[in-house]
Amino acid sequence: MQSRLMQAGLTAAAVLFSGSACLLLSSSAGLAQSRWQMGVFPVTSFLAYTSHFGTRTGPWGRVEPHYGLDIAAPMGSPIRNWWAGSVQDVINDGGCGLGLVIRSGDYEHIYCHLSGRVSGGTYSSGQVLLRQGQGVRTGQLIGHVGMSGRTTGPHLHWGMRHGGRWLDPAQILRAMAAGRRQQPGRATAPKAPPATRVAVIR
Repeated sequence: MQSRLMQAGLTAAAVLFSGSACLLLSSSAGLAQSRWQMGVFPVTSFLAYTSHFGTRTGPWGRVEPHYGLDIAAPMGSPIRNWWAGSVQDVINDGGCGLGLVIRSGDYEHIYCHLSGRVSGGTYSSGQVLLRQGQGVRTGQLIGHVGMSGRTTGPHLHWGMRHGGRWLDPAQILRAMAAGRRQQPGRATAPKAPPATRVAVIR
C-alpha cells in the first residue's frame, strides 16, 4: 500500500512507530465524549477482524508494521463512510489496491482493497461515484469490499490518522462504543470528530 500512500503524504516516515512501539489513543475520560457515538462502523456485513494494528507477520511471512485494522466481510459488502468529510485521494496501486482517503477535520480515514474500478481519478462501484474533493456524509455508501491490491481474501483495510500520526482504529471503535453507552440516542453528526490525545505505548 505504501507506494500510493506516499504520494498522499501518508509515509511511514511520518509514523511514530518503532519496534514494538505503537501509537494508541489516550484512555483518558475525554475519549468517552458523547460525540464519538456519531461515528459509523465501516463494514455492514462484519465477519471477523483478521489483522490488527501494530507489528505483524504479513501474509507472505515477513514481519512488518500494519497501519490499520483488517475487517473481513463477504465480497461486495457495502462500505460506509466513518465520518462526514471530503475525498482527499483516490488510490489505485499494488498494495492498497483500489482505495479512498477521506479527510474529516484533522482526521484522515483510509479504505483499501475495494472492488470496482478507478478511471481518470474517479472511483466507481455500482452506484458509487467518487472523485477528489467530493463531499461525503457520515454513513454514506462509499464502496464495496473487494480483493484489489495485496490481499489474500475479501476484506477492508481501515486506517486512521490524526494530525499526521497513525492511530489504532480499534481504539476509535472503543471510543465510539463508550460514547454510545453515555448517550444511547443519536443526533446529527458534527463536522469533525472530537479532538484527541495520543500516547506512544511501548
